[in-house]
Parts: sequence; C-alpha cells; structure tokens
Amino acid sequence: MTENIGADIGVLGKKSLRRSGVERVVNAPLPTVYGKFQAIGYLDHDRGDEQVALVYGGIGTENVLTRLHSECLTGDAFGSRHCECGDQLAAALRAVVAEGSGVVVYLRGHEGRGIGLLAKLRAMALQAEGLDTVEANLALGLPVDARDYGAAAGILHDLGVRSVRLLSNNPRKREALVRHGVQVAEQVPLLIEPCESSITYLRTKRERMDHHLPHLDAVAHGS
Repeated sequence: MTENIGADIGVLGKKSLRRSGVERVVNAPLPTVYGKFQAIGYLDHDRGDEQVALVYGGIGTENVLTRLHSECLTGDAFGSRHCECGDQLAAALRAVVAEGSGVVVYLRGHEGRGIGLLAKLRAMALQAEGLDTVEANLALGLPVDARDYGAAAGILHDLGVRSVRLLSNNPRKREALVRHGVQVAEQVPLLIEPCESSITYLRTKRERMDHHLPHLDAVAHGS
C-alpha cells in the first residue's frame, strides 16, 4: 500500500509541474515579399498549439502596431473570396512594414473562429444553402466564436509589449487583450473592399458580431 501511495504522489507531483502559458522556442529571420521579418515561434502549453509572431523592426513597448490574425487556411493559403482573411493578412503585413515596426501574431487553432477546419467547411456548406455564418455554426451545435486570445497576450508580454495599436475591426479582440493585461491605445481599422462572394458574410459580421465595418454602407446603398 505504501508503495502505491508513493507512486500516486509521484504522478500528482508530475501533474503539478505541468507548464502553462506560452514558451518562446525559436527566433529565425523570415524574408517575405513584404519585407524581412523575425519569425518567433512559441509553444502554447495550455492548448498544445504552435504559434508564431512575425516581428518587423524595433517594436518597443508602447503603442506597437499589432495584428492578431486568426488562422484561415481557405483564405490565407487558398485565396478564398468567401472571407477577407487572406487580404487582411497581406494588408497587416504591409501596414507594419510601412509603419517601420510592428507585430503580426498568427494564431493557429483559430480556424473557423475556433471550431476547426472540417466544421468550418460544414458551416460553409450550410451557408451555401442560405444560412448566415452565425446560423450555420449554431445549426451544427457549435459556438459562434470559440476563439481564445490568452496565447496572443502571452506572446505580446514575452515580446515586452505593454500597449498596442490594434489592427482589427473586431471589438472582442480589444476586450480580450485588455482582460489579459495588454492595453489597447487605439483600434486601427483593417477594411478590405468586399466582393460579391464576401458581402453577405461581412454584413453578418457587422450586424450580428458587432464588427466595425463602415465601408459596407456604400456597398449597401449602391446595390
């Protein structure tokens, strides 16, 4: 019995030593078509995801131009016109280069606002049948937005960033960063001209998820 108790204590001890938060693993130069970045790789011990921050120039600690970009395979890699994600990523990278410094945190595990790739494709199939993006997620029994920004805040803390100028139209990103101890000095719009395939999706984001998309007014009036 004593031996078993000792083994149990050992297991509990190992569990208590389990790491949490993000850990910086590697820093490598990454020349891109936009400019030369430093790709800083992190391991998120809470979720098991591998994350990367693309850092341009000397970023300092205050008012750092920052984009938290949720992974979107269909938009970022395949050029999907269903969403504006790929264009937003490119625009954010160009913006920090034009600024002379900044950070783009690429958040893996955020596919489909956190529901995963296959579930996102299922939701897209429902949208093709007439549901909007919110209705499609709910019809699948999934949350409208399951993303968590704790890892993003941890990465910014590791980089020494205390306050950001946040490239985003989503008020929830701002709220999440502030909740995790990163101040948002300004929310900088990242507006992409809509196309026929994305306008319904973007209107849903504005009307049902509170995204600040004032440029859609002109499209609505012109249609």
